[in-house]
Amino acid sequence: MINKTVFEKAAKKFADHYGEPHAVSAYAPGRVEVLGNHTDYNEGYVLSAAINMGTFFLAVPSPNSKCRLVAADRDEETTFDISSVTPSTEMSWSNYVKGVFAGLSQKGEIKNGFWGLILGNIPLGAGLSSSAALEISSGLALGELYGIRVHKKNMARIGQAAEHKYAGVKCGLLDQISSIYGRKNHLVMTDFRSLDVEVVPFAGKKAGVEACFLMCNSNAKHTLADGVYNERRAKCEEAARFLAGVLKHPVKALRDVSWEELQQYSSKMDSVAAKRAAHVVGECTRVLKGKEFLAQGKVEEFGKLMFESHESSINNFENSCEELDFIVTESRKIPGIMGARLSGGGFGGSAVILIHPRDVDTASKALSSAYGKKYGHDCDIRVIKPSAGAKVL
Repeated sequence: MINKTVFEKAAKKFADHYGEPHAVSAYAPGRVEVLGNHTDYNEGYVLSAAINMGTFFLAVPSPNSKCRLVAADRDEETTFDISSVTPSTEMSWSNYVKGVFAGLSQKGEIKNGFWGLILGNIPLGAGLSSSAALEISSGLALGELYGIRVHKKNMARIGQAAEHKYAGVKCGLLDQISSIYGRKNHLVMTDFRSLDVEVVPFAGKKAGVEACFLMCNSNAKHTLADGVYNERRAKCEEAARFLAGVLKHPVKALRDVSWEELQQYSSKMDSVAAKRAAHVVGECTRVLKGKEFLAQGKVEEFGKLMFESHESSINNFENSCEELDFIVTESRKIPGIMGARLSGGGFGGSAVILIHPRDVDTASKALSSAYGKKYGHDCDIRVIKPSAGAKVL
């Protein structure tokens, strides 16, 4: 769902700043992770959705080899040359675009620079993947600008490589896949081993379900570039290596381990690695169950899986925080709310709440009031609609 007001504002800012209109533009939505937390880099399963907030990227060719890049919401500009694309320590937001530019340059010839501008409406630090929206919108726009055609999954990989090499986060492909493959009123079901993507009806006549999501931004800012994300990934890989050595079948990643097998050997593993593995193996199981529940119209059963997922984030993966835990605990008490959990990397950011549409207003007021009494400031609550994926405009 493209916000025309934001796009028109971006177009005006571009023309005012550069003295000419943009030549190409693209839009990519953020994402909400509904079930399947930290399973993507463990080659597991995720249910996610593109959301009704996103990022625009506008560009024109530059007359030389210099690139100019403006973050309109920050009033910041950075420059670099196409012959020397290196990460920035001062303007870290630019690293996502630089990484994507470097990835595209390996897919086709780039002879000149660009002038670009970024503007979106995804709350930063809210766990809704503003970074992936920036990567995909810039990738689509610059691909159009330079005539470099890239398959959707390869574009997702270019975005992921930008995170790895330029932003310092060893992320999986969840955020990029969700942004690209989103569909209105559907969830995106991804198998992160095969990268098979399926869209699953979520709400409306086709699904036979009346439900929507609330995004509740704790305003506890999270950053994944400080090592906590990479540490969790390392422990998952450690657990997979151990289990590969004791199980009689091949174990390439935690996706290959059943809950029963993990329980059999968890006491013999490093205790932290065992907890991290319990979260991932449990999440893969919950995603597969959740898909079945949605197909059967059992939305309340789906919601229970979301509550279970958050408990695992608290006890096993330890990637929640006090504010998110409070939101989920309060959600259990409020009529109409069927499920709640943290969404995304964790350590702050947002909770995603499954709710009947008729209860949105009363539940939002109850949650906001409780949060305000506890922390002295409101949490931002918005209705999240599973929306269409990224595209060139």
